[in-house]
Amino acid sequence: MIDREKLRQRFLRDALPVRLGNLSATLGRISSNARESKDQSIVGNLLDEAKHLIEWTAADADITTAAELVEMQRLIALWQRAWDSSAINRSQRILLAAQAKSWSDKALDLSGLAG
Repeated sequence: MIDREKLRQRFLRDALPVRLGNLSATLGRISSNARESKDQSIVGNLLDEAKHLIEWTAADADITTAAELVEMQRLIALWQRAWDSSAINRSQRILLAAQAKSWSDKALDLSGLAG
């Protein structure tokens, strides 16, 4: 089991751009695992992690970034709730993979780390 408090403390040590970059990486892992993983519990765990990373990041972001993150978090929560039934449907897994890739790109863009 993940020690959520230790993860939060370690995550919050980083500057906001790095946190957004880490969020982007988690969303990228959701994308690749939704498409290819045989163990769909991995995706469920990553969706949960992404929700927490957003929660811990949005409070320190400017209002526009925070609004985008909260909307992303809302959609992630919907995917998480439906994941058990969606995981058995290849087209749903591909849809989540594409959405998570888009979120990953957006988080990286918000971080300013890409260039």
